[in-house]
Amino acid sequence: MTKAELYQKACMLPLLPGVYIIRDKSDTIIYIGKAKRLRIRVSQYFREGVPHDNKVSQMIAHAYAFDVIVCQSEFEALVLEASQIKAHTPKYNILLKDDKGYSYIRVTREDWPRLSFTLQKEEDGAEYIGPYTSSFAARQMAETAMDAFLLPRCSKRFPQEIGKGRPCLNAHIGKCMAVCSGKISCETYNQAVKNAVHLIRYGKKDILKTLNERMQEASDRLEFETAALLRDQINAITKLTAGQKVVVDPDVEMDVVALAGTPDSVCAAVLRFREGRLTDKREFLFHDTSDIDAVREEFLPRYYLDDEQIPKIIAVDALPPDVDALQQALNQKRGSEVQLYVPQRGDKAHLVEMAHTNAVERLARESGRYAREEKLLDELAQVLGLSKPPRAIESYDISNWGDGSSVCGMVTFKDGKPFKAGYRKFKMKTVAGTDDYASLAETVSRRAAEYEKYAAQAENGQPSGNWFGQKPDLLLMDGGRGQVSAAKEALAGTALEDVPLYGMVKDDHHRTRAIVDSDGREIAINMNRGTFTFITAIQDETHRFANAYRKQQMKQKSYSSTLTEVPGVGPKTAKALLAQFKSVGAVKEATPDQLENTPGVGKQLAQTIYEYFHQA
Repeated sequence: MTKAELYQKACMLPLLPGVYIIRDKSDTIIYIGKAKRLRIRVSQYFREGVPHDNKVSQMIAHAYAFDVIVCQSEFEALVLEASQIKAHTPKYNILLKDDKGYSYIRVTREDWPRLSFTLQKEEDGAEYIGPYTSSFAARQMAETAMDAFLLPRCSKRFPQEIGKGRPCLNAHIGKCMAVCSGKISCETYNQAVKNAVHLIRYGKKDILKTLNERMQEASDRLEFETAALLRDQINAITKLTAGQKVVVDPDVEMDVVALAGTPDSVCAAVLRFREGRLTDKREFLFHDTSDIDAVREEFLPRYYLDDEQIPKIIAVDALPPDVDALQQALNQKRGSEVQLYVPQRGDKAHLVEMAHTNAVERLARESGRYAREEKLLDELAQVLGLSKPPRAIESYDISNWGDGSSVCGMVTFKDGKPFKAGYRKFKMKTVAGTDDYASLAETVSRRAAEYEKYAAQAENGQPSGNWFGQKPDLLLMDGGRGQVSAAKEALAGTALEDVPLYGMVKDDHHRTRAIVDSDGREIAINMNRGTFTFITAIQDETHRFANAYRKQQMKQKSYSSTLTEVPGVGPKTAKALLAQFKSVGAVKEATPDQLENTPGVGKQLAQTIYEYFHQA
């Protein structure tokens, strides 16, 4: 349907509350919204002359049809909208993604264990406390525990470096027990780490009682140095936990929400206060929009009616237009009354200002980051002689292993930053043996074919969100003249033939040295610090990604070969078993009935596999 036809259809809608669902030509849902009066709200999208921000304009340009669900009340529409958005995750609804992942507190398993905050859990034998959804809270707990028990933060190794050199500044200012001085026994240190873990897991109440008892016992035994250390730990815990109180009332359970905007972005900042102190800060960025009121109207119900715990008080910088319906939904989900309001004065009003300041600061950081990246891409374009800054960069690296097999990793940088949705892995299909040039030629040929396929679909009115449907602005090969020549020849006559193509050359120490153009000429980049650093980062990331894929394939191959030792299990069946159970260990633990559910594994083979791994 045309925009005019959609407008005519919208003008026939009732003046009743409800939910509207907008679809594109492929019948994919691209936006879900609610309205107090469906006719007024939906017709505004398609009426000529009505101004819209960038995101809404893009949504309207892709709109082809819409449906509506009439509701009995605005409250019903609000709840239905939230459930539909969660079910369909439409492209143009706001995505509640902040910059947080799962976080952990890591405690190493060694004679002198170390405690630290980390964003990733590794298979390194250490103990990991978590996961925490809030990196803010996890980092704060780790810092508090290390401060309270005077644990070292330095990179010194114990006991190898005990007694070597002077204690650092942290020891002199009372923030470290100075293990390196040799005055702290291994038993005392380990007890401090154990107490720090207890503080993280259970809070201060029990640990303070234990420390006071141990201090008294040490004093009675005339172990005054131990007693003094315990006294310092007690004082540190008391001081640190007292200093964390931001809200005076310890019973306050409150969220503070404020929004700020620029001409092309909006940021929502949420400060969480529990037990009288700030426990978390979350920031959500929404690009291609400047309509703060529209973001607020969608953000608050999306944030709280999804899976978020609803506090007793929600202080906001402004109320959304559907405040009554939102209030009813919040009360219903929490099971008790929620105070949703705009504080006018006092401490809570200051906290709203604090949330607004955080939102403004985040936008300022993003603007500065974008400005730096714009400058970096401009510099790269000048160095390489490109007509415009390369916003979409793809980089390729071949990784081999001993049996002659090869894989290729493709890394994408979008607007100067790694774009994980554009990363791709290639396993060689036509190349036998170790041949980097042929492997690279196969990879870029397949990349060009994928682009041509998605471009043809788009011309037929079926656009795809797959990255392969995008045409890159720059192609980078890990290697020199040979790699560039092979890729250039493979791309000749394809839709990617005109994309600028360069190689990244390393020196004898495996560090980036120069760029090679498609004619085999070297371009020195070490005099341009920004370009040099950027190209090095791309090359390192591509190498890491390709090697990680190779190791993954080697591991799977190793697992597969283990399974093929079972009578009757060939490579195809081994692959099916790994796909079903994820690991050889899980296959070993599976029952015959579970094994039989694997494609290609019958009852008799399932019993054979089970007996093979359970022989007496």
